Amino acid sequence: MAYEEMQATPLSAIAEAFEYLADTIEDGKDELHLIAFCDACALVSVLFNSLGLAFKFAELEYCAKVRGLVEASKIYPTLHNVLDVDVQNGSVKCPGSLSRNLRRVRQGLDLIRALFEQFLTTYDCSLREAASSAYRQTCAPYHSWAVRAAAAAGMYALPSRDQLLTSLKETDESAEFRMKRYIKAVVPVIQYIDKLYLSRNIKLDW
Repeated sequence: MAYEEMQATPLSAIAEAFEYLADTIEDGKDELHLIAFCDACALVSVLFNSLGLAFKFAELEYCAKVRGLVEASKIYPTLHNVLDVDVQNGSVKCPGSLSRNLRRVRQGLDLIRALFEQFLTTYDCSLREAASSAYRQTCAPYHSWAVRAAAAAGMYALPSRDQLLTSLKETDESAEFRMKRYIKAVVPVIQYIDKLYLSRNIKLDW
């Protein structure tokens, strides 16, 4: 079935937005514009909201960081510019810096990628199992014990698999199609962001 021809859903909009970003950087000639990146990332907030209270901590942090980058896009055209300014000011890892905001948004995108991968592993996999595994892989290493404990407790409040699909206006089949599109598109975007840090001798262990 040509799901791309069906009525647009939050997942289809997200997949399309990140496919555009991936196409932009595919040949390595074009830089990623901050406003286009922010527009795509803003769409992902719907997914965090659909996960309910369990991911409220992630939604609040993610949305705040995206808003910071949106404001920055009025001054800095590209992601390169954001890193260069903070490197020059020695503020890359400082709380509230744009480079730190970008790093946290990148982790949010990776969390959704891992969640989708776990979700698609088997239809018998509960959302709690998928989300717990995704969180351990992507965000837990960088969070304090208190945040990890709160996240673990919140996993029990996650909606069911069917409830999530209903809230996203998807079926199992259409969700699989669109989640795979997002996974494929977001990986090169994440790699692009990581290279921005590594090329400036900034480690990724924070």
